[in-house]
Amino acid sequence: MQKTKSKNYSLLSTLKHRINGGMVLMTVAVLAMIIANSPLGDVYQDFWDYPVSLQIGDFNLFSHNGHPLTLMQFINDALMALFFFSVGLEIKREVMVGELSSLRKAMLPVIAAFGGMIFPVLLYFSVAHTSPESSGLAIPMATDIAFSLGVLSLFGKRVPLSLKVFLTAFAVVDDIGGILVIAFFYTSDLATSYLLASAVVLAILYLGNRLGVMHRIFYIGFGIMMWYFFLQSGIHCTIAGVIIAFMIPAKPRLHVTHYVNRIRESISKFPNFDKKEGEKIVLDPAQINELKSIEAASNRVISPLQSLENSMHGWVNYFIMPLFAFANAGVVLSGGTETFGTVTLAVFLGLTVGKFIGVYSFTFLAIKLRLVNMPTGMTWKNLSGIALLGGIGFTVSLFIANLSFANGHADLLNQAKLGVLLGTITTGLLGYIVLNIVLPKEDVVEGKEAAK
Repeated sequence: MQKTKSKNYSLLSTLKHRINGGMVLMTVAVLAMIIANSPLGDVYQDFWDYPVSLQIGDFNLFSHNGHPLTLMQFINDALMALFFFSVGLEIKREVMVGELSSLRKAMLPVIAAFGGMIFPVLLYFSVAHTSPESSGLAIPMATDIAFSLGVLSLFGKRVPLSLKVFLTAFAVVDDIGGILVIAFFYTSDLATSYLLASAVVLAILYLGNRLGVMHRIFYIGFGIMMWYFFLQSGIHCTIAGVIIAFMIPAKPRLHVTHYVNRIRESISKFPNFDKKEGEKIVLDPAQINELKSIEAASNRVISPLQSLENSMHGWVNYFIMPLFAFANAGVVLSGGTETFGTVTLAVFLGLTVGKFIGVYSFTFLAIKLRLVNMPTGMTWKNLSGIALLGGIGFTVSLFIANLSFANGHADLLNQAKLGVLLGTITTGLLGYIVLNIVLPKEDVVEGKEAAK
């Protein structure tokens, strides 16, 4: 069992450090489009209608209104709840200790994010202002953090830290905007009894946090209950993932200074061995207990929030998001207005033009009006590349497209998906080209580091 767990961890570590998450998403999306438009297209479409169940007696956890979830619904409602749980953990960390932890730090990315949400919506509405096309207003609002940072990571040390921080922070604020839109505008008929049950579970999670409960199983168990109640309540169940994330304790039980001092004390109890002696040594009971004590202390020095965020990173970026992309990016290119229509153009312009104008202009005005200072390493030229990368909507944009046109508007959903894919590819390529031109070359960066 331990060996299997070690292998799984090794595989995820390899993926995290050697494979670009953004490139994985793009590859999977292209593959989905190829299959959807191949002779296997009907098989691909029918596959997602397969029912999914986790049943105990007459109770099926993966059901909605008494009907089992389809595989597509399971991905979009259950697995994406885990994605939004991960996003919630990241938002909470940023609010507590990151770039959103103070007004001074948060002001510039928040201003940029507002511009990056307002202009795409206005541009979308100017193109598709009639119903039902107007239901997709929120589609071009979002920025895909993993995808955009994946493109930025291709430049390595050429990218100033301030640009990475700025892109991450305003993408997080974008996600908050997307979450609020989902919560308030994509809510169906409410079931009061399930909402009350959700409130009770939320109160239990809050009390557990306040009383210092650190066991992850406590939050996972009640979190699953809350997700199920949200699924039945009429509020989209992915919102449960975000709320649960904010209930996870962010403070460790053991301060890192005490932990480091504890390790030093423990090390002092072991004699110095050379390499050959160390291979042959047999630990005595006291030394074994000392090592076990260090291991137990290690678990207490990492907060549940950081522990969950770290352990989920690989699963979310290299399993859940690619699976979501594979299931939702299969646009059928039939030609005509079923594929290329008003919604396609509205989403495309929102992501490519609206995002760029919004992020760049709001950032420009905030700095010129002296509301904030320009971060060290940022220039007007490299800001233009970052503003373009902000148009990489992908995951959350596809998700909102599903919510906007899921009921009886398959042609508009197809148009929206194509607009998201075209917008993401275009802004990703343009952002890469601009940054490749304006960022300092590798040898210049290495020369500066050597001089230091």
